[in-house]
Amino acid sequence: SPIIAPGLQPALLTAALAALIALAAPLHQAVLAVPVVLLQAVTAAGWFRLNGMWPARQGIALAFAGGLTADIALLATGPGDAATVGIGTLGVWFPLVLILQLRNRGSSDERLYALTAGLASSALAIVAAGHLAAAAHSVTAVVAGAVAVAAATVVRALPLPAAVSYAAALAAAVAAGLGAGLFADAGGPGALLGAVAGVCALVGLRVASYDYPSRFVHMTAGVALPLAVAAPAVYVLSRAIG
Repeated sequence: SPIIAPGLQPALLTAALAALIALAAPLHQAVLAVPVVLLQAVTAAGWFRLNGMWPARQGIALAFAGGLTADIALLATGPGDAATVGIGTLGVWFPLVLILQLRNRGSSDERLYALTAGLASSALAIVAAGHLAAAAHSVTAVVAGAVAVAAATVVRALPLPAAVSYAAALAAAVAAGLGAGLFADAGGPGALLGAVAGVCALVGLRVASYDYPSRFVHMTAGVALPLAVAAPAVYVLSRAIG
């Protein structure tokens, strides 16, 4: 099956969402939570549709609730508790997904697909809170990661040969991260953040391009996955910078 990339319109929406994250990060964690919640909602819906499951309202709602729970826990705890919050939320939500599938009356294959999609969607929605957790350690890391993802996603959507497109997208991510880092007097770490976030964005785009994706997939998973996949890396690097 052909691999069809999301294209420019979803890339611009990703850039807009990344800009909201970058603008909200210096303000307050509660303000940053707003675009993060939006990211989690689009991630949960997009992952189920990417796996060919629609409608899947209960699974989407459960995955989104997991991300929302992680956000609330991060806002209520200290910056050193982020890993515990993430692992704890995953530890609670995985059994909940299993319990939800006990009510599934489909075939064994359908139940397996629904289970794996539910687990993956919940995990992605929860780890997307990494942007919120990272802000407690380094606002620069959040800003640099967000602008790097935006740059890589938009450049990747340009009509260029595949090899050139990947190289240009990664170079744009490094440049964007470096620029954000220099603005905050953290040039070297900013470039590293840009490179790592750019690679994560390209991985997210590749996943959203899998196996004849529909326009709905492109406008949900194609928009959200570059930022969601980058969130854990941004958090880990924020600890080093902070």
